[in-house]
Amino acid sequence: MVGFRANFLPCLGSKALLFPAVGGGKSAPCVSNTWVRCIYSVTGQWEKDYSKETRIAVEKYWYGKLLKDSKQTQKFQSDRPKYYVLPMFPYPSGRLHMGHVRVYTISDTVARFQRMNGYQVLHPMGWDAFGLPAENAAIERGLHPHAWTKSNIEHMRKQIESLSLSFDWEREISTCDPNYYRWTQHLFLKMYESGLCYRKEALVNWDPVDKTVLANEQVDENGRSWRSGAKVEKKYLKQWFVRITHFSNSLLKGLKELTQWGNYVKGMQSWWLGECNGCYYDFKLEGEDISSDSLLPVFTTSPEAVYGVSHILLSPDHHLLKGTQAFSQWNEEITKHRVVRLPLSAVHPFTNKPVPVYVSSEDELEDHIDAKMGIPCLNEVDKTFAEKRGLDFELVIKHSNGGSAQVVNSAEFSNLDRQEARKEITRTAREKGCGGHWTSANLHDWPISRQRFWGTPIPIVHCPTCKEVPVPFDNLPIELPKVANFNGKGGRPLADASEWVDTTCPKCGGPGKRETDTMDTFVDSAWYFLRFCDTHNTEEPWGKEVTDKLMPADLYIGGKEHAVMHLYYARFLSHFAYQQGLVSHKEPFKRLLVQGIVKGPSYRVESTGKYLTPQEVDLSGPEPVEKETGEKLIVEFEKMSKSKHNGVDPQELLDQYGIDTVRLFILQGVPPEIDIHWNIQAINGVLRWQGRVWSLVSRFVELRGTSPPNPEALSSSDRKKESQLVTKSNTFIADITRHLHEDFSPNAAIIGLMGLTSILRKVPDTVAQHSTEFERILCSLVLMLAPLAPHISSEMWQGIKSVQHKTVSYDWNKGALHQPWPVTTKEEETNTVTVKVLINNRKVGTIEVDRAKATDAKALERSVQDSSIGQKNLSDLQIKRVVLSPKGNLVNILAD
Repeated sequence: MVGFRANFLPCLGSKALLFPAVGGGKSAPCVSNTWVRCIYSVTGQWEKDYSKETRIAVEKYWYGKLLKDSKQTQKFQSDRPKYYVLPMFPYPSGRLHMGHVRVYTISDTVARFQRMNGYQVLHPMGWDAFGLPAENAAIERGLHPHAWTKSNIEHMRKQIESLSLSFDWEREISTCDPNYYRWTQHLFLKMYESGLCYRKEALVNWDPVDKTVLANEQVDENGRSWRSGAKVEKKYLKQWFVRITHFSNSLLKGLKELTQWGNYVKGMQSWWLGECNGCYYDFKLEGEDISSDSLLPVFTTSPEAVYGVSHILLSPDHHLLKGTQAFSQWNEEITKHRVVRLPLSAVHPFTNKPVPVYVSSEDELEDHIDAKMGIPCLNEVDKTFAEKRGLDFELVIKHSNGGSAQVVNSAEFSNLDRQEARKEITRTAREKGCGGHWTSANLHDWPISRQRFWGTPIPIVHCPTCKEVPVPFDNLPIELPKVANFNGKGGRPLADASEWVDTTCPKCGGPGKRETDTMDTFVDSAWYFLRFCDTHNTEEPWGKEVTDKLMPADLYIGGKEHAVMHLYYARFLSHFAYQQGLVSHKEPFKRLLVQGIVKGPSYRVESTGKYLTPQEVDLSGPEPVEKETGEKLIVEFEKMSKSKHNGVDPQELLDQYGIDTVRLFILQGVPPEIDIHWNIQAINGVLRWQGRVWSLVSRFVELRGTSPPNPEALSSSDRKKESQLVTKSNTFIADITRHLHEDFSPNAAIIGLMGLTSILRKVPDTVAQHSTEFERILCSLVLMLAPLAPHISSEMWQGIKSVQHKTVSYDWNKGALHQPWPVTTKEEETNTVTVKVLINNRKVGTIEVDRAKATDAKALERSVQDSSIGQKNLSDLQIKRVVLSPKGNLVNILAD
């Protein structure tokens, strides 16, 4: 029996619908010390209105249950297909911002949706925990970076959990954990073994504020540091590099495989890689004061003509002439004579003959090139240069009258077609380890050295006898030392930890010193998606059998600011792992979803550029002005930040509006790829919509609580409305499914859910009470809402479950999030069709006809003439032609 409470009870509102408690016993008391409304899941009595008190009670009840439930659903079931959804893991700054809320709500929605579609979902979370901000914060506060980072992680984990996100915390990783960076060091050694890691003195980008080196990708278009904003300086330092250029061509070709990536990111990657139309050859240097392992990489777009080299030309900015190199003294000579031959030679990588090396300030080299091979038979400038200095050279490219070309005077490659010679010579160079990897002139190797403490130690020992010696794999991890205090920036902080630095050489056992640079944090994040697959593996970074099952990630979600750097390095690491046989997929991410940033209104004083807090702004007039001075302000939507005073505290929103409302609000409005212009007023629409969905369930509970459904009670008009409801709902279900599965547009899915809500509200009570289809579609609405707003959906599902006379078949012992995702149903064909009637291209009304007559021109013409529409509009006209639509739902009668 259904009735209404006339009085307030603790935790029970005045409009609570009364239902027998589950199991037939007494209703469970709602335990609380405050007077708020309670919910069916606690009392066994349905609360009719979705008030603020009801919302609080719903989320309080379901929050813990959903967190516990998400842990249980993470257990791997091998009989289910996998779906790996991965949001980019955060730097633990200590506080979530709305950008975090947006990306993690998107990933959680997709994860819950895919679970309902039968997938075993991998949805992990971890921390990109090394880096400059933690070290600088520790210096400022007199703390150790580890303590600062650990505290921030604990706080942010609680914040993430407050959003009721279904992450697999059993797979949690932190890049500053020795159990993680042990394997980062392992991968460094694997690259070192493969000849990809090397150390040299180089002109680097130096951040004078953070006192460290930056990769080219970390310097913006204005020449400023991506992190500190400082104007970047150039400085010569010994640095560790990764030969990422060896994979340029592979990375460029791999973009063609990424059919589910957006053109924006692929375009950025392609632009950064450039046209891979040449390669480097490594010439060994010989001469006084030259170390035996010194190499001179030289770029060429004609690698097949390498046997025709007469000389090598360096620019005055080449690193051989800078820093501590012995030839820095030649700068003055170059200024005087403009072209100078250096007292060294470059050993040809194929003939082993010496090649003279010149420096010229009068011959400009191409952009991004600081060394070139002089090939006189291909270039008139090179020919003039060689002849003027009496240098020997040979013709190595012979052209025929038909336009083809052959390679000649090139040892075993002679007489090969020029294109074939390109392939063979570069392949041989790769086998010899002297270059030959296709790349572009504007791309350089990746400098990974950082002169800071808080990073992964580079596992190399410097020995006076053995030079650079890699630490044996069995000795990993090389852990960071326990440094007592941090009181300044700059230099190499690890160099001061003498007990840690001084060690023995792994090769000869003599005294040695550890490398005191640490790795760029982009190395740590270049492989974390692989570790998530096999987090607890203590024998290797990941097991190939496991990653073969889980990789590539089906959906990778992150900010557009990572379109070059992180994705470039992550793809490289994956390509390297593929080359080594460690993974079966070159590309790590099947689908990429690049979400826009969240922007808030900022107020800046026009004269000074100072940013004001909202409390300092007068909004009462036609234009915002500063309260204190009345000065006009510049108002812009900018990325939320503390410095601009335009941020929003996610916790305050959660406290005021609740988890589900915040989730829906951050998802609705614009597609994920578009920036959000923050407008909190729009949240009221989300609140009203939740109330409408709740009221649909309340209506169903009330109508079905009086008597069982009786389909025979439906009139022909009711059945027509039911049929129309099925047709429209099928469209909505198909569209919402597509938006969550293919488009990844939760905003469009919400629009569809709102539309379905509207058509259900228009259904008359007789249909709502007696129609099986109404019940099925209402269930579908609640289930499709569940991935986006899990708390309210879980409670509404319990409300539907409470109805005694249900006709739809579900496993009612399971909650909403464990039900199968709704699918469209076959629509029953009725005997009649509604046909729109046009007379001389003008709509005059509609008629109902037998389905068979809808496609029969003569029969339809008679039906129109016999109808009131025909009698009114055709009585004085002569019909000339009848035109039918192919679907039989429109007729156009042309008459005079």
